[in-house]
Amino acid sequence: MKAVSLKGTKNGYELVLDEAASFTDSIAELTDLLAKLDHDYPTKRMHLDIITGNRLLNDAQRDEIHRLFANYKHLLINGISSNVITIAEAKRIRESENVHVIYQTIRNGQEFTVTGDVLFLGTIHEGGKLVTSGNIYVLGSVHGVIQAGAPNSEDKFIVGDLHTAQQIRIGEQFDIVADKQIKGSFQNVAYVNNLHILDYGKIGELKQINPKFYNRIGGVQ
Repeated sequence: MKAVSLKGTKNGYELVLDEAASFTDSIAELTDLLAKLDHDYPTKRMHLDIITGNRLLNDAQRDEIHRLFANYKHLLINGISSNVITIAEAKRIRESENVHVIYQTIRNGQEFTVTGDVLFLGTIHEGGKLVTSGNIYVLGSVHGVIQAGAPNSEDKFIVGDLHTAQQIRIGEQFDIVADKQIKGSFQNVAYVNNLHILDYGKIGELKQINPKFYNRIGGVQ
């Protein structure tokens, strides 16, 4: 199995680092791959997104990757993204977007309504409901109903562990989560696709899911 794979996308190129491989192996293969790209395309300017899957690189590892690319002026890193959202990233999103932070416990029969984006750190019990006009970032526990884009905005999304929710709604689209068997993970992204159907992806796919928002926050690092 390759530790590093190069993929072409409609937005350019992706370098995917296999999360199961050691970082040492990934760097060794990345070194060879960059040398090959330089040999085969010595004058071609290439922009590459580096995808690390469920692996979150530390600062030293990210610096090592940037040092490799510094040897090739025509090979440029668009960003390094993972499928993991951290508390630090959530804080950065909050600061850049003026997100409402909610620690509320929403109990059965209660509905908590907000205008704008929400970073949710509380608990929604079964039968409880969180509704907002903006996007929702979930770092708490959801066992009830959660709705972004109320009442009818389908360009919003919900990020976080959604597998225990009763129902997910974005605008007027909704899903009964039990029917979808969503895996528990803070990397989930719920959104409405081009067919106006509620769909699911990963944090690392946010650039494709919502390019405008991805660019606005500078990418999920």
